[in-house]
This record gives sequence, C-alpha cells and structure tokens, in this order.
Amino acid sequence: MFSTESQMTRRSLGRLGAATAMAWTVARALAPAEAAASPAQSGQERAILNRFPRMLQDYYVSRVRALDAARNRAIRALSTRADAERYVSSVRERIRASFFPESTPPRTPLNPRVTGTLERDGYRVEKVIFESRPGFLVTGNLYVPTGRSGTLPGVVGTCGHSVEGKAAEAYQSFAQGLARLGYVCFIFDPIGQGERLQYLDDALGSTVGVGVREHLKAGNQQVLVGENLAAWRAWDGIRALDYLLSRPEVDPDRVGVTGNSGGGTMTTWLCGLEDRWAMGAPSCFVTSFRRNLENELPADIEQCPPRALELGLEHEDFLAAMAPKPVIILAKERDYFDVRGSILAHRRLKRLYTLLGRPDDIGLFVGPTEHGYSQENREAMYGWFNRVTGLADVSAEPELTIEPIEALRCSPEGQVGAMGSKSIVAFTRERSQELARERGEPDPQATREAVASLVPEPEGRRLPPYRILRPVSGRGYPNGNAGVYAVPTEPGIEAIVYRLYDRPHQSRPPADATRAILYVSDTSADEELREEPLVRQLIEAEPDSAFYACDVRGIGESRPNTCGLDSYFTPYGNDYFYAAHGIMLGRPVPAQRAIDVLRVLEWLRSIGHAEIHLAARGWGAIPATLAAVRDEGDDLKAVTLKHALTSYSNIAESERYDWPLSALLPDVLRRIDLPDCYRALGAKGLRLIEPRGATAEG
Repeated sequence: MFSTESQMTRRSLGRLGAATAMAWTVARALAPAEAAASPAQSGQERAILNRFPRMLQDYYVSRVRALDAARNRAIRALSTRADAERYVSSVRERIRASFFPESTPPRTPLNPRVTGTLERDGYRVEKVIFESRPGFLVTGNLYVPTGRSGTLPGVVGTCGHSVEGKAAEAYQSFAQGLARLGYVCFIFDPIGQGERLQYLDDALGSTVGVGVREHLKAGNQQVLVGENLAAWRAWDGIRALDYLLSRPEVDPDRVGVTGNSGGGTMTTWLCGLEDRWAMGAPSCFVTSFRRNLENELPADIEQCPPRALELGLEHEDFLAAMAPKPVIILAKERDYFDVRGSILAHRRLKRLYTLLGRPDDIGLFVGPTEHGYSQENREAMYGWFNRVTGLADVSAEPELTIEPIEALRCSPEGQVGAMGSKSIVAFTRERSQELARERGEPDPQATREAVASLVPEPEGRRLPPYRILRPVSGRGYPNGNAGVYAVPTEPGIEAIVYRLYDRPHQSRPPADATRAILYVSDTSADEELREEPLVRQLIEAEPDSAFYACDVRGIGESRPNTCGLDSYFTPYGNDYFYAAHGIMLGRPVPAQRAIDVLRVLEWLRSIGHAEIHLAARGWGAIPATLAAVRDEGDDLKAVTLKHALTSYSNIAESERYDWPLSALLPDVLRRIDLPDCYRALGAKGLRLIEPRGATAEG
C-alpha cells in the first residue's frame, strides 16, 4: 500500500476508494523532520547549472523542419486539378480532426437580443447579445448600412488581443468602414476581452489579466478534458456567422470574414472550418508554425491547435481549405509574424489555386508598417472584398467617426458575467465532473493500459552511448562529489544524471551497489541536491544505495534560455512555448519527460542495479508517476513522491491553479486521473509526501 504525509481533501480521498483511502496515513515516511539544511555557500550563492539551454529548441526545430520537408514534398507532387482537389479535401479533414475530433458542438438556440441602437450617418450600430452555447453570452456590434435597397454582402469581424475587444479603434474602424461601403458587418468580442471577461473581480475587472492571460488560464485548463480554446473561439465565430445569416439584410452568397492579429488567427481558422464563406482576409497572422518556432515567438494557446503539426498542417492549409474561393493574406513588413512565411504561404497557395484554375483568387498584400490593422491593410481588404462582391471598385477608406467604448457596450454593466453568463471555467468544471462519472474507478491494469496509450514508445531505439561530462567542483553536494552523465533518451534529447560519490569520480558509474535511488528533480537537480531536504532524508534512510538525481528535458541543466530573457517561469515564457508545441506535435511534455525517466531506469539496470527506488518532487512527480506506472520491471521496489499533484480533476475544476501547461496531459480525464495512478503504484510501496492541490497552498 502507499502512504501520504499530509491530509488529502475529502473529495480526493473519495475518488481513491474507501479501502485505498485508509492507506493514506499521516505518518512521517522518511523520519527526520525537514530542516533548511542548505550547504555552505562560501559567501555567495551558486548559480544553477544550465549547460544545455538550447536542447529543446534544437529538438523541436529539427522535428518541425522534418515535418515541413515532408509536407513540401507532398505539395510539390501535386500536378493536376484532381490532385489539388484531393489536397483541399485532405486539409479539411485534418483541420476537423484537430479542432473537433469527435463532432462539432450542437447548434443550440442563439437567443439573440438587440439591447440598443446607434443611428449614424449612412449606417446604424445594433448592440447584440447571443448565446454561442447554452448560457454562454457573446456580445457584438452589428453595423448595418442605411438607405440601401436589396440584400447586402456581409462580413464577420474577429478581434485581436485588445482590452476593449470590438470597441478598439482599429476594429471599430474596419467595421465602420465596411458599413459605409455597403457591407453588413458583425464584429464580436472574443472570450476574455471586451465585455466577456471570464475571471471577474468585484470591480468587474479581470483577476488574471485581460486577453492572453485569460486565454492561457482557461485554455491550458481545458486540455485536461479534451477541449481546446481554438475550437471554442472558432465556434463563437461560426455562431456569429449563423446570426449574421439570420438577418434579412444579408445576402448569404456574399459573406466573408476578416480580422487582425488574434483576429487574423480566428479568420484563418474559420476559413478552414466553415464552408459558407465567399471570401476571407486574415491580417497580421499568416506566416507558419515553423517560422514562429524558429524565431522563438510564443503564440497564444488558441493559436496552437492540438495535433496541428502532427497532422501535417500549416497556417496556409486553413486557407487552402477554402480554395478556390477568394482569399487575400494581409501582412506587414515590420511585423513580428515573419513576412517571409507570409510570402512563402502565398507562393504555395498560388500553385494550388493555379491547378484549380483560379490563380487570381489568392492574393497577398504587405503593408510597410508594424503589426496592426492599420489603414493600408484595411484598404487592401476593402478592395479585395469589393472585387469579389461586385460593389464599387474602390478601396479608399471612408471618413470614420470613432465611438467611445461606452457607446458600443451591449450589457448594462459592461460585462456579461454581471448578467449571469456562464464562464468557460464552469463549462470545464462540469465536463471534468461528467468524465469522472463516466470513467469510474479503473483497476490497476486499466490504469496501466491508459498510461501506456498516453506515453508513447520512445523514438530511436538505437541511441548513442551516454556521455561522461566534466564535473563541476565545489557544489556542496551530499558526500561532496558527483559524476555527471548525459543519457540519451530520444534523438536530440539527453537526460542529465548526477551520481553522488564520497570521493572524486570522473569515469563511468561503477556497479558497486545492488540498489539505486533515482531522484527526478522539480526544477533543478543541481540545486535540489544542495537544498532539498528529501534528498538527504533518502540518503540517510538508504546509506548503502547508490544515489542518482536526474533532470529530464526542459528542467535544470536543459532549462531553455529562449523566447527572451528569464521567461521560464512566466505564463507566456519558454516552458509554455515548448509545452504548446508538444501538444501541436501530439507529444505532450509530460509524456516526453516520462520517456526520459523510463530511459534512465533502463540505464540504471544496464549498470547493474537490481533494485530501484524512484523518487521525485513537484513538477518531476508527474513524469515519475507516469513512468512508474508504465514501467514493467519487477525491480522498481519503491516510489516516493513529494509535492505531487493530488489530481488533474483538482486543476480542471478550480478557478485558481498554478501548475504549468508542461505538467498537463491532453484529454487525460477521459481515461484516468492521478489518484488512479497512485492506486496502481500501491503495490510498489508508494509514499506521498505533502501532496499539493491546484495551487501551492493546497
């Protein structure tokens, strides 16, 4: 059985089952009380060792370049119209597999209402609220030209990452410009922006930060229940189109979509997901996943669709899904979205459109300025849409009148949350609870099978031999000395493993002990060897065991130094960056790190250790747990986890959590939760020390 050294919540205990829960005692497993026993620092703090900060960047770039090369070969092989048509059909299927792998959500009643109207010269603005999902309110402004007869072309406008959402000046501008030119334009607030904040404080502001911060908080959490924010935001856009087409003023055969930055993202995704568009114009987004990765540019969670890279998709494929309908890519010369990728995307699409007999229906405009839906890009969009719809052949922007934010509000207090709108957090919580009821309490064998499906076989069975690294003296480790080894786990990846010695040792690890302890670090094996009380407790409890400490990929010795300075622990930093790419590659980081642990266990066996005690702390406890469940060896005799996560459900059902995306497994709660893993490890003498909930506080 297994034991724990702090009280679990009653709710988590209930999920473990009555018999198992009784084993969660509060006895001290490793005897000595923890003490702040940091070694002497000789008057100065030692910098954490970090000798491989480019490992993850090089690994991911290599993988994505290989996928890109394969994709390029497939595109170059297209030679006939039939080839092009098959390619278009293929990308549509793959896009659906990424966004809606099971099915699209049901089209529930929109229940639209107009809460106010602004009458202006040549157009009016209707303030609209509708439900994209039951109880999930969407706010938007409908710009309707006045004094015109017959049905008019329509446009759905999608917003970028502005605090004001639809009321931001650039987004008001294109909506108003379209209305003055004769288009019915419906522009709506994104989740987490404008009037749709999901984490409201008492003053109706955001508790986590508007825009990206809300997207990351809600979107990271969603992965646990098999949802993704890209699909949620795109569904809002699809339902916005449903509303636009419900209006008698709109010609259903002449509807388009446009937006900038994050709205350019949504425009791109919507081009690939919806077949009712007649035209599209994404601005300041389309480049390529590869360029963003190579340039170390983090993207919002809804800009990283699940399995997109694994499925062979690139930005341009979402536009190819519309082919041969007219689309123009709007880029900027000085944008952080690499214009070279925009040009290459256009070149590839041009070839596809040419095979389909419509070479002039794919366009590219590169504005001279920096990121933003500035006037030159808006005018390029007007001209393109006018050519498609047959309106006057003009592209000059009409005179605009920017409205104050308050004038465009749809809700009485400026936030739909104050009207009782259901939050995305509530949807995720309900889905987690539903999945818990559906999966029940899997037995250990079912848990092992589930983990095996989540943690794939490592790539590259024939790996190079491990390397012996030069030791760094004077680190203050227990016993005084350490050998350091780089153990290959997959092509391009090495786990960095320390072996403690009582004398200098710069060669291979000897087979001098039957039993080995492998400690998987939280954030740095180097630091934790010096400062973590659990390390000394393990050594004291098993003085005859060989002691090893390990940094898995992206931790400690391979902590990335990419995406700007000191970004590792920030919500939008490099740890998030690679976690998001792992999800796009269909190889989430916890599974990758579990592979590292499994490979190191194999390495210890190859040295001659016949018994192994696996220990881990914090972030390291996730891959250690997965590896311990997946490992088939009888020689894994004990497992000790400190500050392990109580359950993934705890995160999925909490408004506040501080575990990073790199600790989360997509769709895991459909099959298992961590308490199921802990039960499965009961036979291996699992000890849980001070488990942690969604936050460090509980």
